[in-house]
Amino acid sequence: MHQTPMSKCSFIRWGASITLCKNNSMQTATVVAVYGTLTDLLSVATNKLGIKACNLYNGKGGLIDDIALIRDDDVLYVSEGDPFFDPQNDVRARDDRPGTHTDWLTLNIGGRLFTTTRSTLVSKEPESMLAHMFREKAVWGNKQDECGAYLIDRSPEYFEPILNYLRHGQLIINEGINLLGVLEEARFFGIAQLAEQLEVAIKNNQTPEDHSPISRKEFVRFLLATPTKSELRCQGLNFSGADLSRLDLRYINFKMANLSRCNLTHANLCSSNLERADLSGANLDGANLQGVKMLCSNAEGASLKGCNFEDPSGLKANLEGANLKGVDMEGSQMTGINLRVATLKNAKLKNCNLRGATLAGTDLENCDLSGCDLQEANLRGSNVKGAIFEEMLTALHMSQSVR
Repeated sequence: MHQTPMSKCSFIRWGASITLCKNNSMQTATVVAVYGTLTDLLSVATNKLGIKACNLYNGKGGLIDDIALIRDDDVLYVSEGDPFFDPQNDVRARDDRPGTHTDWLTLNIGGRLFTTTRSTLVSKEPESMLAHMFREKAVWGNKQDECGAYLIDRSPEYFEPILNYLRHGQLIINEGINLLGVLEEARFFGIAQLAEQLEVAIKNNQTPEDHSPISRKEFVRFLLATPTKSELRCQGLNFSGADLSRLDLRYINFKMANLSRCNLTHANLCSSNLERADLSGANLDGANLQGVKMLCSNAEGASLKGCNFEDPSGLKANLEGANLKGVDMEGSQMTGINLRVATLKNAKLKNCNLRGATLAGTDLENCDLSGCDLQEANLRGSNVKGAIFEEMLTALHMSQSVR
């Protein structure tokens, strides 16, 4: 019993779409749906391409003799019985014709096609990788896809601005395109002038480091957005000249912050950290400074009149090593305060309560201590040259000061 060959009877699923190209001509192509047998497909190819279709080849020249070998989106070449002609040979033949430096060509960049001229890629940046790739075709051996487009495995999104630059010499970046990505592509392709422009553009687009002082409005918004039990970190921030008067600033870390010339009158700075902060020229009159840490801070020329450093719980304010030159602390409550090795030269401490204060090694030169209560204060090793001790509330024993 005679059986029909498999090449004529094998079926694939109905509706699969393929591209049919005329052998020896990339100019003629059509997309068709596959159905029935191989004979049916050859009949469709005859009608669509206007030739007598005899054979089907895949892109590598393999003869298709079974319709089951065909898959969706295949590109097949139809011949009238003539041998398979490699389309790559056709592309290379066209590239070898005169005038190739102005020939149109297609680049397949990461799956996206770009059509341009060879002169565009060669002329603007003659020393770039693109120029070398397409000036001397045989040297680089550029790979091409089945349609003859040159394959380059790079990002199409970042390549587009580069191609436009090569076309008209202007750097134009659409919104949403990352300049760093374009810069990396420019460096990869060796386009030096464009890379320089991109580096300048990136630098200009960077947000400059903001050292402008924080305003009261900004800081209040910051305070309101922070839970009361959370530690607020303001270390190193710039509050220069800001009005922070009467604000609740308890437990805030102002370490190394710039608070120069700030208005902190009647502010609550209880247990706040002002270590190494700049408080020069600031006004802290009437501020609550219970348990404050001001080690090595700079408060030169500041006003701290009527401040309260005395914590009922026994937590002592620490101003060890602070620069308090010329400060006005008249009438402040400073029981048990630590001012060891601090500088209070020319400071005004009239009528201050300094009971049990540590002033060992403190520079009190020309300091006005009139009316102060220095009972049990430790002044050992302090410099009291020119200091004023008039109208003292308690007698100052020699054992308290040895210099």
